[in-house]
Amino acid sequence: MAKKKQEDAPKGSPAWMATFSDLMNLLLCFFVLLFSMSSIDEVKQEKVAASFNQMFSVFEGGAQAIGDGMLISNGVSQLNELDEFINSTGKMNEGQMIDEDVAQDQDVAEAKEKMEEAQMEESEAMAEKIQEALDERNLEDEVDVTFTAQFVQLTLKGALLFDSGSTLLKDDAKPILDQVGLILERYADGTIEIEGHTDNVPMSGAKYSNNNELSSGRALSVFDYILSITNLDPANIKHAGRGEYLPVADNSTPEGRAKNRRVEIKIYNSLSSY
Repeated sequence: MAKKKQEDAPKGSPAWMATFSDLMNLLLCFFVLLFSMSSIDEVKQEKVAASFNQMFSVFEGGAQAIGDGMLISNGVSQLNELDEFINSTGKMNEGQMIDEDVAQDQDVAEAKEKMEEAQMEESEAMAEKIQEALDERNLEDEVDVTFTAQFVQLTLKGALLFDSGSTLLKDDAKPILDQVGLILERYADGTIEIEGHTDNVPMSGAKYSNNNELSSGRALSVFDYILSITNLDPANIKHAGRGEYLPVADNSTPEGRAKNRRVEIKIYNSLSSY
């Protein structure tokens, strides 16, 4: 029996596939048309951008994309705003902190310098007035006047005030101290400090066993006499013995030792830190 010849399949795609393809194309065009007719909800978009800004500190001033950020949108030209960006994220540039510290130190140094200048001017003015008062009383040879930014100092020679090894004031010294007392009442508004000084020759056969005791006794004698002839407040006057430890001349010569035996009266100015 002869075999039946097999029929060839029809050429091309099945008919149903053409219909399906047309349907898909129509649906695609339909959705594209819907999308083109829709609008973006700007309120929701701004909320999303604000949320990213708070979370990452990347967006700035309501920017809606990272491309609008401070450092991105304009490329390399935005790098000069790096300091501003770092500060906006709560970080301080280390170089800026150093510059601020240097500026603060300079301000403090300038303030100290101005204060010292004002103190020096006040001491100088006081010293000039005291020197004029001493010149009027012919005491320029008995009392030396010097000054610093803190005080004006009156220096009286030890031989003028005391006998050797003694703390008892000479009668000839009292008229001089009377004039010094008047000057103190007139110009001393703050602290007054009376210091006794000696040379380095050891004490022997005297009432006081060493130069510390002698210098303290002499400072106390001047203190007591100044209080007896003035109305100065004792609370504002200090006295101390400095012994042989602050010489102003060479103790190896008689002249130097004579200069070291002295009483200093320091009048602190109103701007003094003492």
